Amino acid sequence: MRTTTHPIAPTLGHTIGRLAPARPAVAVLLFLLGASLAPADVTLPKIFGPRMILQCDKPVRVWGWAAAGEEVTVRFADQSKTTTADPQGDWSVTLEPIAASFEGRELVTEGSSNKITLADVLVGEVWLCGGQSNMELQLRSSRDADLEMASADYPAIRFIRLPHIARLEPQKDFPVENPDNPQGNWRVCTPEQVDNCTAVGYHFARRLHRRLKVPVGLIDTSWGGTMAQHWVSKETLRPIPEMKPYIDKFETALNTWIDGGREEGAKRRYEADVKAWEKKRAEAQAAGEREPGKPNAGAYENPADKHQPGGMFNGMIEPLKHFALRGALFYQGENNSFGESWKPFYRTFPAVIADWRRAFADAELPFGIIQIAGWSNRRSMPYDMNHHTNIVREIQFLTWRRTPGTGLIVTFDTNSNGSIHPSRKMPVGQRAARWALAEVYEAKAWQSNRPIEWRGPVYQSVEIAGGKMVVTFEEETSRGLRLDQDDECGFYIADTDREFHHARARVVADNRLEVWSEDVAEPVAVRYGWSNLPAGGLMNGRELPAYPFRTDTRPMVPHQSTGAYEVE
Repeated sequence: MRTTTHPIAPTLGHTIGRLAPARPAVAVLLFLLGASLAPADVTLPKIFGPRMILQCDKPVRVWGWAAAGEEVTVRFADQSKTTTADPQGDWSVTLEPIAASFEGRELVTEGSSNKITLADVLVGEVWLCGGQSNMELQLRSSRDADLEMASADYPAIRFIRLPHIARLEPQKDFPVENPDNPQGNWRVCTPEQVDNCTAVGYHFARRLHRRLKVPVGLIDTSWGGTMAQHWVSKETLRPIPEMKPYIDKFETALNTWIDGGREEGAKRRYEADVKAWEKKRAEAQAAGEREPGKPNAGAYENPADKHQPGGMFNGMIEPLKHFALRGALFYQGENNSFGESWKPFYRTFPAVIADWRRAFADAELPFGIIQIAGWSNRRSMPYDMNHHTNIVREIQFLTWRRTPGTGLIVTFDTNSNGSIHPSRKMPVGQRAARWALAEVYEAKAWQSNRPIEWRGPVYQSVEIAGGKMVVTFEEETSRGLRLDQDDECGFYIADTDREFHHARARVVADNRLEVWSEDVAEPVAVRYGWSNLPAGGLMNGRELPAYPFRTDTRPMVPHQSTGAYEVE
């Protein structure tokens, strides 16, 4: 039997101990028979590795592949489960729920021809971190990296960052180049390895770890530049009318690539285009003119391996679907804020939650929605009031309110400039942890039986009184309602012509606010934090920011768009 052992230190490498060499006659016979007659090794998906964390207090499924009919045994934490691979070579066992533990134990998987030993496996809380670049942004790139990198001493917080994989069909596993690669292998939150941990996930995990006193694992599936429809199954997407242009565009590109000779054809086209470019560049240099841009090699790659409807769901979610989780965090929406990409978002964003819950066979999987921050510079009032980002944030808010088991984390106040990548991730992670502690773990405030507060003021209703708009907030979210430093920025008020003006505001009660403008005698609507780069200091006594809101349902037509967005 061959034994694969994954040691604890110093790296995530592995050593393989093999059987003694076969006798010459036997070796020749095996060569003549061919590898197809040799028994297939028992294998595990790449999500299983040394230093991993398994979900506590839930059944834990362990699965993999072997020769048809192969007997496979899995041992962990005083449990031993045996099964037989089916005719397709698939096998799985389910371990009984295991209590959280800081004890590093071995997960052993054994067949007739080989044994896999994964060392230093902990049991704790496991969360999936998905989305695009603001979730992908690494701790080393965050604002607080100068403090956190050197002080990240949390050996019981582990993370794995999946490689970027998009595919036409659901995948059973994801590739990993080698056991030491920072992508595809479990790493530990220590100064030596924490650099590529998702910054939002790191601050989220650190707070959970300290409050719950259990190990915390993060599975990072984020991919910059992705849209919601990339994280939803193709079956869900096809009936959505607004998805047809995206599906048609992708299928046209794929068919063109196939008809053009696939890899070989693309290679010939690229080489020919580079040769033509070299000639044009030489001509431009001789004429003293601006040189043309060199052909981008990425434009000649297989479209099936790039951004596509359903592609990331197939390549990065499907391989994980049997893995036990506590919940998910999802930070996405920026790329649905360009051009007309907001149009399918009202269907595709809620579908992410539904499809992930379906994939993980958990209809109540806790889902933390991280609302997008703002970027770009403010321009005219109509531009701000109708910007795509307002649509995305409102859809995220409505999805939260309509979907049980979800939470919405505000981020608009974390951006200090027009960058699409705010580097201040600590408040985002900590607010997400507040939601999880309060709603998922039902943790109580210190020396109190009250739940942990995690929501800022939530708009409830509005009335007109004496030429002013009186806004009321949900009482349980607005205790200690205040304006940060008595600053009333971020409020807008509309007159009967629906023209918006900057407004003044003051708190008149624990859950009420007056909004008015000297330029508006007959106000009809109020908006707050409603901009491509929102401002505003409305908060509660816990200094949790109010959610951006509007009291009207007027259709919005973003710039560079046709058609209007209307609330369903």
